[in-house]
Amino acid sequence: MKKGMKLGVGLMLASFLAITGCGNNDSSKEGASQGSGSEGGKTYKIGVNQIVEHQSLDSALEGFKAALKEKGLEVEYDVQIAQGDQNNSQTIATNFVGDGVDLIFANSTPSAQSALNATSDIPIVFTSVTDPVGASLVKSFEEPGANITGTTDTHPDAIPNTVKFINENIEGNKVGMIYNSGEQNSVAQIDLVKEAMKGTELEVVEASVSTSAEVKQATESLVGKVDSLYVITDNTVVSALESVIGVASDSDIPLFVGELDSVKRGGFAAYGFDYYDIGFEAGEMAASILTGEKKASELPVQYPQKLKLQINAKAAEDMGIEIKEEWKEEAEIIE
Repeated sequence: MKKGMKLGVGLMLASFLAITGCGNNDSSKEGASQGSGSEGGKTYKIGVNQIVEHQSLDSALEGFKAALKEKGLEVEYDVQIAQGDQNNSQTIATNFVGDGVDLIFANSTPSAQSALNATSDIPIVFTSVTDPVGASLVKSFEEPGANITGTTDTHPDAIPNTVKFINENIEGNKVGMIYNSGEQNSVAQIDLVKEAMKGTELEVVEASVSTSAEVKQATESLVGKVDSLYVITDNTVVSALESVIGVASDSDIPLFVGELDSVKRGGFAAYGFDYYDIGFEAGEMAASILTGEKKASELPVQYPQKLKLQINAKAAEDMGIEIKEEWKEEAEIIE
C-alpha cells in the first residue's frame, strides 16, 4: 500500500514539473517575439573595453547602450576601464576572450587595438577612434576586415575648419598643442593639423605628456610661447581638461578643443559632434552583428554624421575673447 502511494506521488510530481517546464519555455519565446530581437530570448554578453573615464567616452558608451536597447536586445555588459594603461587594456581584452563574450565594444583607439590583438573571431565594434586605418585596425573604411568595424571620431572637416577659424580670427600664429605621443590617435591628429596649416603662417608648438598628471605642467610650459591652445581628442589630455582650462583662463589664451563635450566643460570653441551619436551608431552596428543580420566585415566604418561650431560664452569671457557678431550666425553659443 505504501509503495503504491509513493509511486502515485512520484507520477503527480513528474506531471507537475513537465507542465511548469513547458510554461517557462513559452514565456521565453513570447518575450523574444515582443521585440527582444534575440533568438529564444537570448541575453547577449558584451565586454566594454574603455581606456579611461571622461565625458566624451562615457557619452559614447551611453549612446551605444541606448541603440541596443532601442533595438530590443537583452544585453549584459561587463564594463572595464583601463585607467589609461595599455597593459591593463590588453589584459581586459584577453579576459573578455576567455569569458567568451558575444561582442567586444572598444571605446578608444588603444582599446580597439587591444581587442584586435586578443581575438580574430569575436566581433569587435569600436568608436572614439580617430584613424582606424593608420592604427592598423581596418584595411579600409569600406572593407574593414574579418571581425572588426565601428565609428570614427574624426569628421573630415573638423580640423581644417578649426585651423581656418584660428587663422582668420585669433591674433598671433603660435598654436600650442598638448598631447600624448604614445597615442597613435593623437599623432595622426597632430599631422592633420600641420597639414591643414600649410599655406598659412600658423605654427604648432608641441608639449608631450605620458600621463594625465603631467597635463597641467605641460600646459604651463606653453604660456608666453603660444597665442592659442588646441586640444585634440587625446584621451590623456581630455581626461585632465580642467587643468588646461584653468591655465588658459588665467593666462587669457583662447582654448580650442576637439569635441563638443569639451566645450561644455569649459573649452572656448570646437567644430564637433556629440559622442553620444557616434556611440549610438556603433550600437546599431553591434545589433546587426549580434542578430546575424550582418557580419562585421560587411559594415563599413562610419564618420560622424553631424558637425557644428559651438562656442562657450563664459569660457570666452574667462579667456578675454570678445564674441563677434558674425560668429553668432554660424555658431551655437552656449553659456
